[in-house]
Amino acid sequence: MENSRCKAFIECANRGSIKAAADTMGYTPSAISQLITAFEKELGLKLFVRTQKGVELTREGYELVPVVRSYLAQEQEIYQFASELKGVTRGKITIASYPSIATTWLPEIVRRFKADYPGIQFSIMESIREDIFQRLDRNEADIGFLAWADPMPYDWIPLTETAIIAAVPEDHPLASRASFPIRECEKNDFILGSWGREQEILSILKKNKVHPEIKYTTYDTPATLALVRMGLGVSLVNELSAQAWNEHLVKLPLDPPASVTFGIAVNSREQMTNAAKKFLEYTESYFSEK
Repeated sequence: MENSRCKAFIECANRGSIKAAADTMGYTPSAISQLITAFEKELGLKLFVRTQKGVELTREGYELVPVVRSYLAQEQEIYQFASELKGVTRGKITIASYPSIATTWLPEIVRRFKADYPGIQFSIMESIREDIFQRLDRNEADIGFLAWADPMPYDWIPLTETAIIAAVPEDHPLASRASFPIRECEKNDFILGSWGREQEILSILKKNKVHPEIKYTTYDTPATLALVRMGLGVSLVNELSAQAWNEHLVKLPLDPPASVTFGIAVNSREQMTNAAKKFLEYTESYFSEK
């Protein structure tokens, strides 16, 4: 349905005159007559009758007026909504994130963003790598916060690096050492997160040609460190995820040192929503300050 026909209909109904409607809309009276005729033909209804004073609504036309007004109001609402989205005043950002990022850096970034754009809604899903990839593939998430590891089939925006450390029970023979030789992983029961598919840790082990016996797998770092505290084994974790765990376990620098790069994965940086692009700017600004 062409909105020009709807607008011509409403103007004629309001003013009772084709000429007055034409003057208001900046059309010729002939153009308005053509729009009304086309509208009547499209609907299969007679909407106006001509009088000496101008035009009058038929009964069908009178009953149609509120419906067409509602249609035009909804159309205006669509354009208004689109305008607000362009200006990042409304919308929703869905983030899939490692739990360690979701509970440390992300709240402050969201706080800063919401201070300037309070109309944006957020949905934050704590996920392991595999889940983040699935959510990006299904377009369930706009942004993924995770660590770099091959393969990375998305546009990647690096943010910062964090060290990989060893977590050992407090009574472990090496607990008092200044560092934990990565080779020692082969001599201990090993605990691995992400259901045993923690790719960034597996990559570090592979790079150092270390092949530990994986006795336990967990979903995320809190469960891993809980097992370490109980003396069930050792693990390698990123320092960020372990920063709140300081009792009944020991965290040691790795020898040789290793680190991971945290960043953002998106399906296409160019095709991100305006709200997501703006949030990315705030995120990059936050890490440039750090």
